[in-house]
Amino acid sequence: MDPRSFVTDRAGDVRKTATGYWTFVPRRLPPEVEYTPRLTLLLSQADAALSELSGLGRYLPNPDLLIAPYVKREAVASSRIEGTQADLSDLLMDEIEPKRTPAGSDVLEVRNYVAALNRGLRQLDKLPLAGRLVRDLHKVLMQGVRGQERTPGEFRRSPNWIGPPGSTLTTATYVPPPPDPEMHECLKHWEVFVNQRGTMPELVQCALIHEHFEAIHPFLDGNGRIGRLLITLFLIERGRLSKPLLYLSSYIEQTKAAYYGALQRIRTHGDWPAWLQYFLTAVRDTGRSAIEQSQSILRLRDDFRGKLGKQHRALTLLDELFINPYTTVARACERLGVTAPTAQKTIAALENVGMLSEATGAKWGRVWLARPILKAVEATPPIADL
Repeated sequence: MDPRSFVTDRAGDVRKTATGYWTFVPRRLPPEVEYTPRLTLLLSQADAALSELSGLGRYLPNPDLLIAPYVKREAVASSRIEGTQADLSDLLMDEIEPKRTPAGSDVLEVRNYVAALNRGLRQLDKLPLAGRLVRDLHKVLMQGVRGQERTPGEFRRSPNWIGPPGSTLTTATYVPPPPDPEMHECLKHWEVFVNQRGTMPELVQCALIHEHFEAIHPFLDGNGRIGRLLITLFLIERGRLSKPLLYLSSYIEQTKAAYYGALQRIRTHGDWPAWLQYFLTAVRDTGRSAIEQSQSILRLRDDFRGKLGKQHRALTLLDELFINPYTTVARACERLGVTAPTAQKTIAALENVGMLSEATGAKWGRVWLARPILKAVEATPPIADL
């Protein structure tokens, strides 16, 4: 890491370790935040979008119809930011036919992200957002996948760094604080800040929490995914989101250069406004698009419910397809509690109205796909210029 890149000490100190490499130790949160007219407007817009999205989640007749696909989409995007190649269809197929997923597939990493987020949601009533919960989520995230040898569930005991492939401590773009004692001191102060209430707008607090976690980089691997998980968990824990319907990772994936650039400029230039503007824009735009997408999905459901009339088993299977648009005869049997011939008739009813179509072309091991649902869930709105 080149200390000359760090032109101010507003966000932290550049220090040379006893072993000769340079490192950055972030200052305690919060920094002084200047609420410029632009920042105030973005905060208001992001807050309004988040409140509307939270209200939508609170009054859904069956929240799982939207939560399940959004959680999976977030898992795919957050994992793809870190270099995985699995897409949403891969994850959905793995869910209904895990034997089809080859050993070592990137799908396993995405599956772990879903498991970690769901575990975090269950633990929020039992544990504070602090080190114990963070380590627990990391253990779930890294279990049995690439990087599993890098101490899952444990804070690092050695240095790590961020930079292009092949970087070293000397050539890295950024080197987080050394593990002992600086990293642990930073984490202690971070935990205190995470659990402060009523001191600032919660969206600003959330932005600072995420940035600081990335600056500390307490794990040898998986820091980015855990940091993005914390955004959702913090907003739900504070009551700002009723359900996990905000999938920021899709936005971040499309604006990766701006995301990493804004984080780095805090360290090098103390440029908090640029990061806050990026984060609030992400919440605003993602919130608005999630509202539109949710309404579109619900309209699609109403449309096909109308086409199916009083075919009760088909209506039940239709709702299952919004949770996972792939199905098999065996899965339909399980979900409906019926025999194979009855499941086949139910699938045929959904084929007749244009919801299901066979996806493999095979005679055996057939899989049906609800293409209208998958298309609606995968829809990605264009990103406005930052």
